[in-house]
Amino acid sequence: MNKIKYRHEYKFYINIGDYCILRTRLRSLMKLDKNSGDRGEYLIRSIYFDDIKDTALFEKINGVNHREKFRIRFYNEDASFIRLERKIKNNGLTAKFNTQISAEDCIKIINGDIDWIKSSNDELLNQLYTKMKSQLFRPKTIVDYIREAYTYPVGNIRVTFDKSIKSGLFSANIFDTKLPTMKALDPKIIILEVKFDEFLPDFISDIIQTGERRTVSVSKYALCRTLV
Repeated sequence: MNKIKYRHEYKFYINIGDYCILRTRLRSLMKLDKNSGDRGEYLIRSIYFDDIKDTALFEKINGVNHREKFRIRFYNEDASFIRLERKIKNNGLTAKFNTQISAEDCIKIINGDIDWIKSSNDELLNQLYTKMKSQLFRPKTIVDYIREAYTYPVGNIRVTFDKSIKSGLFSANIFDTKLPTMKALDPKIIILEVKFDEFLPDFISDIIQTGERRTVSVSKYALCRTLV
């Protein structure tokens, strides 16, 4: 892979009142993400992988500075566009790598049928293959949530509101539209995420001020894994 391009990423817990104020401000200066539907939001479903020791989970809980996680993700129940993603975090900065996979290959990976990857030239697929063979990586939980996202081209800025976060518990049936889920976070609490490359313009920084609220280290994967 090429030189890693890191981004800044900050997360906040906000309440409904904060959300209503912030989204009104953002809509006047930033554009809704191009994937937003008529309601201005979209559904994200991911299935996260971890090893036999739950290393990704415990590294997150313990605040390890350098860590990574693998997941498969698609949007709005549309199985025609599925991505395998690897996200790394290093001293507070993040980077993400992804590759598109088919629904058929997605099912094979989830079921542990991965020998076909040996003939693939895709680096990310081969990294997952190595993890599944050497560290017994397996799908651990499905995470569902609704995202409302705003973008600004200068600085490659994304401001997102993640709502209605739910866990699929122990199921790996990622394409089940009637999958039983459990709330992983109080629905009155929303996760605000701010992501950017080198800098955040002052006018956006001013918009997202939320009083005395501080950044938090929150992982939707960890939230959903620690329900039971």
